[in-house]
Amino acid sequence: MLQDSRATKYTTAVRDCVASLGHATNTEILASLRHEFPGVSATTVHRVTNRLLERGDLQLAPSGSANLLRFDANLQPHDHFMCSTCGLLKDVSLQKDVRPLVERALGDGCTITGSLTVAGVCKGCRRAR
Repeated sequence: MLQDSRATKYTTAVRDCVASLGHATNTEILASLRHEFPGVSATTVHRVTNRLLERGDLQLAPSGSANLLRFDANLQPHDHFMCSTCGLLKDVSLQKDVRPLVERALGDGCTITGSLTVAGVCKGCRRAR
């Protein structure tokens, strides 16, 4: 874990941006930050997200079909729902209901230690069909 605790205008802005969006790629963060900081570069955003990730101020979220790094501001243990049509990523809690069912299906005393990602179609994409 990196011990650098610098709080620059960019680190604060990136952390706030991801918190506002919930989950974001570097491209999405860059587009959002350019409203306030027109001169911010993609390299700066990349360095800041890596620094925040190393410090534990952000975590990785499921990447989706585009296979892009997505950052998550929610540092509490949680699971995700991902729309297989539009890529929407939503925090969900499957701890009480779903995990025990999956662990029983796995058998042999296996336990889930990481987060789960459930794929499906979101309400908006279902309506659009």
